[in-house]
Amino acid sequence: MSAPSADASRTAEPPRVPAGTTASWLVYDRKARKLVATKHAHRRFRSASVIKILIAIDFLDKRAALSAADARLLRVMLRESDDAAATAFWNRGGKGAIVTRTARKLRLSDTAPPPATHPGFWGYASLSAHDIVRTYRYLLDTAEPRVRDTILGHLRKATPCGSDGFDQTFGIPQAVPAPRAVKQGWSGFGTVPPVKCDARASGASISTIALRSAGSGIPDLGRPVLYTTGLVGKDERYVMALLTTHPAGSTWSSSVRRITTLAKGLYRSVS
Repeated sequence: MSAPSADASRTAEPPRVPAGTTASWLVYDRKARKLVATKHAHRRFRSASVIKILIAIDFLDKRAALSAADARLLRVMLRESDDAAATAFWNRGGKGAIVTRTARKLRLSDTAPPPATHPGFWGYASLSAHDIVRTYRYLLDTAEPRVRDTILGHLRKATPCGSDGFDQTFGIPQAVPAPRAVKQGWSGFGTVPPVKCDARASGASISTIALRSAGSGIPDLGRPVLYTTGLVGKDERYVMALLTTHPAGSTWSSSVRRITTLAKGLYRSVS
């Protein structure tokens, strides 16, 4: 990937990051074939649900056909960000070995499996905005059509509500006009959403389990995170990844406002 050019922000200034919030972003313009916005693109974050894209790539790469049960698990994992589905694929694929394989295959420089002390926690893997953008570009330009069409087809139909009851419409879905393909991530806000948008929410999410765990090597553990990533603009011109951490104790609503404002400003600065 080439470095961003001098005219990277050609219509507006990049968004200002609120005090106490950490933000990283990268935007690739597929039409111009260059990076057009970047900030701390190699900073590592704990993966939360964005790792589900790599879980799906690894699973599909090894299979020419899917059973009906596996097709359903992929659908709910990618469209509804279902944690139980992700855990099922995680365990079947060898847990952290999934991340090691896909990072090597896609040449991801900042992506790593969870620490050895927490092998079951896929949300403890590490990744960066750089590697997320590279992953989308792999799907668009290199992956086999059946892998590309399955994963991006589901992300184009991401549901407003996650299966855990959290609203998935923060960031890109609120800030960028449709059509779009998105994969969201969130962690550190507990198991019960402040306003439940799906009656099926139940059980403990990986994020809450993470907050109860004492470990090392896990980026920003103890601070809530929100991520919004995907393909946006006419003909999916832009590949965008925006990762944020928020002050400890931040509410869901205040954090959502921050990342959505950042996503709106970021899109405006490149489009």
